[in-house]
Amino acid sequence: MEIKQAEFSLSSPMVGMCPKDTKPEYAFIGRSNVGKSSLINMLTNNKRLAKTSSTPGKTLLINHFIINKEWYLVDLPGYGFAKRSKKEVDKLDQMIRGYILQREQLVNVFVLVDIRLEPQKIDLEFIEWLGLSGIPFSILFTKADKLTANKANQAVETYRQKLMETWEELPPMFVTSAEKKTGRSEVLDYIEKINLELSK
Repeated sequence: MEIKQAEFSLSSPMVGMCPKDTKPEYAFIGRSNVGKSSLINMLTNNKRLAKTSSTPGKTLLINHFIINKEWYLVDLPGYGFAKRSKKEVDKLDQMIRGYILQREQLVNVFVLVDIRLEPQKIDLEFIEWLGLSGIPFSILFTKADKLTANKANQAVETYRQKLMETWEELPPMFVTSAEKKTGRSEVLDYIEKINLELSK
């Protein structure tokens, strides 16, 4: 897939205020500071599309970006380490879960995982919740440029083994790097494949 156009569409504080549209949506989510904005900008070839920040937890709304006027890329708030009160965390959690469970246009959730870390409990719990909720998802390993190819492969294998403890079938997995544009064509081709299937 070639991305010719990527534009900001709408920021919503709740699922009911998302775009009134039937185009397919692909949501991106991960722990705070996983490199989500950088990855979105790399995929869309637009350095200024999603706001990158050195402070974790800057995304506080459901952000829709329209791609090629055909589908939406949805930037969801991160979960985890952002310094927030319990009330704020609960509110964000409600917003994220509300969108994921209620948004009929959502066709896939991309869960971003830092490839340098051991499988994290918070990520594994979120992945399990998606599975139990029957939500189609894929795993995007970020920051692959920080490891050698061998170490990156080992990290993915470790993750596979961990998931195999509770999963019969594993989700699609992609190794990415915003710095080196690793995985860009694979992720976009995957989205294109789903879009083609939906249009049949």
